[in-house]
Amino acid sequence: MKIGFRKPSLRRSISARTKGRATRAIKRAIIPNYGKRGMGWAHPKRKIYNSIYHKTTFDIRKLFIHDSSRKSQ
Repeated sequence: MKIGFRKPSLRRSISARTKGRATRAIKRAIIPNYGKRGMGWAHPKRKIYNSIYHKTTFDIRKLFIHDSSRKSQ
């Protein structure tokens, strides 16, 4: 399991914003409850791995980009 910062990948970032966005939009239109909160328990091993991964790592880009949602807090 990785601990520390996640190394950013420009290729994966562009892919997620183009093809990934279109694929998710199509799946959201066809499959009911696609992308809704709590649906990850369909694959318990993956759910546990992802939750631990996201708690033990952080995105290095978010250190430099100010989150606008925190202004209201």
